[in-house]
Amino acid sequence: MSQQLPNGKKPPSKAIVRTVQDLGEIVQRTRKEQKLSQIDVAGLVGCGNRFIVDLEKGKETIRMQKAIEVLELLGLELVVTSKGQ
Repeated sequence: MSQQLPNGKKPPSKAIVRTVQDLGEIVQRTRKEQKLSQIDVAGLVGCGNRFIVDLEKGKETIRMQKAIEVLELLGLELVVTSKGQ
């Protein structure tokens, strides 16, 4: 089943994340594609704007649960698999 986002777009189908910076770039790109501001995302997730800024910059000490909530809001999910699959 293909997930539709509120703006009618589909989230990216697959991306490999090897660093926190990779994750931040994906979050930023997806947020901009959905025409959401950092303040919009922060308000919808219930965190401060600073968290979204830090997440998108790839800050290594971000709170993982809050990052997962941001991914969920943007129609993304974190999947862990063995390499090569």
